Amino acid sequence: MMEQYFRVKALHPDALLFFRLGDFYEMFYEDARTGAHVLEIALTSRQNVPMCGVPFHAVNSYLAKLLRQGFKVAVCEQVEDPRTAKGVVRREVVKVLTPGTAVEIDPEQGKDSVFVAALHVGPTGWGLALADLAVGEIRVLEGSESDLKPLVDELYKAAPREIVVAEGEEDAAALTAVLDRSDLRRVLKSPVEAWAFEIGHARHTLTSHFGTPTLHGFDLEDKPRAATAAGALLYYLKKVRKDSVSLIGRLSLVRPSDRLILDAATIRNLELVRNARDGRSEDSLLDVIDLTVTAMGGRLIRDWLLRPLTERAGIEARLDAVEAFLGAPIARGEMREALKGILDLERLTGRISLGAAHPRDCVALRKSLLPLPGVRAAIEPVGGALLDGIRSSWDDAGDIAGLIGRAILDEPAFLLTEGGIIRDGYDAELDELRAVSRSGKSFIVELEKRERERTGIGSLKVRYNRVAGYYIEVTKPNLPQVPADYIRKQTLVSSERFLTPELKTYEEKVLHAEERIAEIEARLFQALRETVAAETRRLQAVAAAVARLDVLAGLAELAARRGYARPVIDEGDALTIAGGRHPVVEAVSPEPFIPNDARLDCEADQILIITGPNMGGKSTFLRQTALIALLAQMGSFVPAASASIGLLDRIFTRIGATDFLSAGQSTFMVEMLETAAILHNATPRSLILLDEIGRGTSTFDGLSIAWAVAEYLHENERVRAKTLFATHYHELTELALTLPRIKNHHVAVEERGGEVVFLRRIVPGPSDRSYGIHVAQLAGLPREVISRAREILFNLEKAELDDAGTPRLAYAKERKPDRRQMWLFGQDRQSSALEEIRESLENCEVGALTPLEALNLLNRLVERLRQ
Repeated sequence: MMEQYFRVKALHPDALLFFRLGDFYEMFYEDARTGAHVLEIALTSRQNVPMCGVPFHAVNSYLAKLLRQGFKVAVCEQVEDPRTAKGVVRREVVKVLTPGTAVEIDPEQGKDSVFVAALHVGPTGWGLALADLAVGEIRVLEGSESDLKPLVDELYKAAPREIVVAEGEEDAAALTAVLDRSDLRRVLKSPVEAWAFEIGHARHTLTSHFGTPTLHGFDLEDKPRAATAAGALLYYLKKVRKDSVSLIGRLSLVRPSDRLILDAATIRNLELVRNARDGRSEDSLLDVIDLTVTAMGGRLIRDWLLRPLTERAGIEARLDAVEAFLGAPIARGEMREALKGILDLERLTGRISLGAAHPRDCVALRKSLLPLPGVRAAIEPVGGALLDGIRSSWDDAGDIAGLIGRAILDEPAFLLTEGGIIRDGYDAELDELRAVSRSGKSFIVELEKRERERTGIGSLKVRYNRVAGYYIEVTKPNLPQVPADYIRKQTLVSSERFLTPELKTYEEKVLHAEERIAEIEARLFQALRETVAAETRRLQAVAAAVARLDVLAGLAELAARRGYARPVIDEGDALTIAGGRHPVVEAVSPEPFIPNDARLDCEADQILIITGPNMGGKSTFLRQTALIALLAQMGSFVPAASASIGLLDRIFTRIGATDFLSAGQSTFMVEMLETAAILHNATPRSLILLDEIGRGTSTFDGLSIAWAVAEYLHENERVRAKTLFATHYHELTELALTLPRIKNHHVAVEERGGEVVFLRRIVPGPSDRSYGIHVAQLAGLPREVISRAREILFNLEKAELDDAGTPRLAYAKERKPDRRQMWLFGQDRQSSALEEIRESLENCEVGALTPLEALNLLNRLVERLRQ
């Protein structure tokens, strides 16, 4: 058996081999050590061979865990009946599962999309193809070698589980740099032959699969890098999982102009799909707005969030549908309740198409199709062009549900070999065999009656058990009456067991029937599965329609629960928000949220310089403005009293401190790289959020950079983007004095009895204080530190250097006098009175004073000292 294992393993050296042994899948040697560690199961050994195993009936949960960790798994099954096998049972690898292609294994989070990508980065540019087999679509894009940012952003959004690359390029510097910047350092890289990325081979692969003479219909004839990536991806899918290509029915080119561009930094900084605290989905924007009730809807709303529209008609169509659902709460509730009965149609369809579905998957598909007529009836009174389009192409798939219902039991066996799958009445041959199998009890009663009458033995019994089969039992005192045609079968202490020719014939018939029943049920189920698999395109379209309804109704439910308003979408450049709120902070904070207004345009209020205290709400204001605009362009109502959104093409953010030490980039370098990307790519249609530009370097350097950035955004007509600029450099507020489209705003603060109260209101005008020491005090810094900080702050605010050139920052009450300088008033520089006295003496013309004026001046100075 181990020789067999080594032969199979040699064919799949890069995969963990799940080797079927009876009721378990076993792993051996290094595979066992890896599997035991990752799966947290016991590592054992036999004859000094390390091994570990998992039960076959629960294998999917273990496979899911390995795939999530980026492993490839080869599943080796017994392909002949152990009862009839001579020698070692023959085994073969029946499928190879990879992180991006294992459609039959449900992801940890049911609403997660699972992408497999093909990527080539070369001297002439790059091409990327992304496929989610459950959805059945390949998306492609390409770009120049000098501009890798769109590639990084798309990879960050998709977060593929696996990336197909050309052999020899797995560790190429350009590829590694891209994956590092996309947070994909540990993603599985699957190499294929380099010629799979050649344009001729790729074009042939694509046209053969889609049945088209050219790639013009996909707009890829003049985009060779995108076409080669798509062709290489299809080639890989055929090579690894030949049956999976049947799921791919669409090929689309990603056009940046069709979507509001969100780069990786913006997605991260705005916490769209993961929070900044621990990288989990909880408390992200997606977590707050996702009220979908199906897995397909959950995947779609994530796609809408990360790829908002830039075309007004499409946005308005979505908003119309959300408004229609909002105005029909009963219909919305009925439809959402019906949707809850629909499981993951996309993944169920994928499993059936791949031939990996078991009978219960088909039952799950049928149960998921049964609510569709109710969903259709619920949306009948709800208006809107988008919903009209869904209704006009609606497909209940009733024929598929009916076929499954007629063929398969409501609670079938899990395995094909167990029988108990097909309903009575579905197949005549099967019904006949079942009748034979089930007739045993009546046959025994009838035979026993006849044999008692024939032999005159009143205690004669006809029985059946699994060990002995059918037999006639006669007690020893009655043995002389046994007929000559009885065939002795077994001798017991007090009786003998016999067969008759009739009983032997019946036994053979029944046992043969049981075997035939199992064979016929397996054959009928496989034929049914193939019939349903032929409807893959229909089922994918049904799933897509359900997903759209789920998202639209979920957004209406969100608006109803949270009091969101419909935004006005226009072609102008103004962004006006009244009573805007941060959707996440509002949802998770126990305190009432204080709304704020915002107004930005390219003519009068292009740049808002926002100053004020830490913890006052500057960053929240910046983020909520961007999130409201983003929600509007994805087709959602927004958390505001009202909002008018001029269509944006991009949202840029420069927020927080991040470094990429592995790439040799410090926090400040990352800050400058992100700022440079903004200045080079922003347009008057863009929205920019800048939070504390220049804080990663010295004060004068940082202030200079921040000032120059603000001037550039104002003065450069190519950019002239709407900008929210939060800063603690209060000097920047002076920009409003000379640049007409820069306005000052600040966070309102109220001081009560020495305490600072943050009002969370953004109001016009500059602020001259940051209240950072107050925040430090709230955080619990030692009192000595707070006291010393106040002292240093006073010194800084007065002047940078004293008359001797000593930094006033270093002044302290305990500081020893400078022996090079005689001080008139000692070293206590905390009191402002000393500064007033010094200034009075410096400004005094001693020779012009009369004796009386001199005495009066001296008296005033003494009184000031005493104070």
